[in-house]
Amino acid sequence: MTAIARKFFSYFLKAAILVLAFTFIYRWFLRKGDDLKQFENAVTTLNHNHVIIIMSTVVLLMFANWLVECLKWQHLTRKLAPINLWKAIECVFFGLTWAIFTPNRIGEYGGRVMFLPPRKRIHGIFAMAVGSFGQNVITNVLGASATIWFAYTFLDLNTWALLAILLIALVIIGLFLVLYFNIKWLVWLLNKVSFLKKYHRFFDIMGTYKFGELINIMCFCLARFFIFSFQYYLVIHLLIPYIPFHDVILMVFIVFFIQSALPSLDLLDVPVRATAAATLFAYVTHQQIAVIAAFTSIWFINLIIPAILGSAFVFKLKFFDRNL
Repeated sequence: MTAIARKFFSYFLKAAILVLAFTFIYRWFLRKGDDLKQFENAVTTLNHNHVIIIMSTVVLLMFANWLVECLKWQHLTRKLAPINLWKAIECVFFGLTWAIFTPNRIGEYGGRVMFLPPRKRIHGIFAMAVGSFGQNVITNVLGASATIWFAYTFLDLNTWALLAILLIALVIIGLFLVLYFNIKWLVWLLNKVSFLKKYHRFFDIMGTYKFGELINIMCFCLARFFIFSFQYYLVIHLLIPYIPFHDVILMVFIVFFIQSALPSLDLLDVPVRATAAATLFAYVTHQQIAVIAAFTSIWFINLIIPAILGSAFVFKLKFFDRNL
């Protein structure tokens, strides 16, 4: 491919990414604009200054959330190609632009590693998998724990049913923790697959993270989890102030737990999350519309806004950069 052809194709790919991203964002507004309108209607009856303070705090927490993710990504890439914080920010936000129109946000992997040196991009996918697995561990451990509380508090179950839920939750918690802190087992299994073994140079990176490094990664994941959980509490408390703090937080944990188990397109996470939230919060409030509006608004702040910001980095991509 000639230099001119590569340049043309590069611009074509960048334009296609932008078109896809903004097409899906536009379609999201067509589908979920009513929920945002309901949120707007709900806050019109509240103290204007109070609403501004709460929503400004939620937006600031969004930036804090993704800053922690940028620091985690910077930590994960130390073994591949050390990057500064600004480069980590470019990686993470552009990854979010790709994520919104791919199933289970798989595009976030491809988008994020595009800012790494070409020969390190596939390695970067597996490094990112370690961080994603750490986030999934936190989601499942806290979600399974919250499910025990929910079953005991709100469900009229006999002792055996409660014990069964407790046992299943403990198995989930133990399994995720054991697998995470022994992620080298996954590398061993991949090496046992004949057609994958020849690619070991790419996924061996996962086995190089030591216990202390995995603890550090989990701390980043835990910080993120509590930041966006607190965002949900602030907005739900704004709309439905009588629900106790622990009820809101633990039910949010369960919503994330349910969502993590369901494959979906990122734009379809809203109805999945909102439906789960409305079902769970029905045990403590009849204001399901407010719950759905709260979850939709947070999703918009946490993913749509960063995805739009990430689109600014599209033209910095170097698809055919041959530098190491």
